[in-house]
Amino acid sequence: MDKELRNKTIIVIAGPTAVGKTSVSIKLAKKMNCDIISADSRQVYIEMNIGTAKPDEAEMQGVKHHFINNVSIVSNYDVGIYERGVNSFLKKYFEDNDIVILTGGTGLYIEAIIKGLDDFPDIDSGIKSGLIDLYENEGISTLQKMLKESDPDYYKIVDINNPHRLIRALSIFKQTGVPFSKFLKKKNNNFSYDTLNILLQLPRDKLYERINKRVDIMIKTGLIEEAEQLYDYKNLKALNTVGYKELFDYFDNKISLEEAINLIKRNSRRYAKRQMTWFNNRGKWNVFSSGDFDEIYEFVNKTLFVE
Repeated sequence: MDKELRNKTIIVIAGPTAVGKTSVSIKLAKKMNCDIISADSRQVYIEMNIGTAKPDEAEMQGVKHHFINNVSIVSNYDVGIYERGVNSFLKKYFEDNDIVILTGGTGLYIEAIIKGLDDFPDIDSGIKSGLIDLYENEGISTLQKMLKESDPDYYKIVDINNPHRLIRALSIFKQTGVPFSKFLKKKNNNFSYDTLNILLQLPRDKLYERINKRVDIMIKTGLIEEAEQLYDYKNLKALNTVGYKELFDYFDNKISLEEAINLIKRNSRRYAKRQMTWFNNRGKWNVFSSGDFDEIYEFVNKTLFVE
């Protein structure tokens, strides 16, 4: 008897940077004959390639990828735009297809698709400008302290070295008196498809070793040159991210190249730790080692199909 799919399904493949999401997702997509949607807030940008570990055509192995290379760094892109774009895509995609893979390490992007986003309130321009002035005059440590006091839950999972995210969260709190994290605790939307959530993990020492090796490969394959080409845009939100901001400091003679590379490795490891904190604290996950593809494939088949 042929197997029958229970319902149209999004298979979510999540996990920290360098854990092996791309490899697992592509193998699974080829087995399931489906497309892949990226849930990476940096791979969406056309100009950022090496520093975002964006898969090239050879790595994609003919599997169609969506929401990679679809906006410029000069675009005012955010999770709300991403959510609307993906949901519009899914509506059309599921007319002729039954399964799609959503993969990436940006927890907020994944949550936006599988749970939906609340409508955030409009922020008074004076609140935002006041926080920007505070940041410029007193530095990021003041914003970090304010967020830790007003919203400790979000402080645990946000990139605390990203002033744009700190200002956004603090703006919401100042406007509404409600912590930003409360806006992220959504109820599931009434979607007409299921989700199957898979979280990839590795032992910490092995993951950190992979991160360090990945950075070395990025440097050898042209990350410094890529950052040089983007230097004039260094103040854009998209480029205030690990792998680029450290090299911008090197170009500005604030640190040596060796220091910049070591900082990229350290900040990538810290980012991976925050990613795991996010995923472990939010939602229910079926956890696998990224090296156990056969187990993952067997689990997917048993879960999605009936005899």
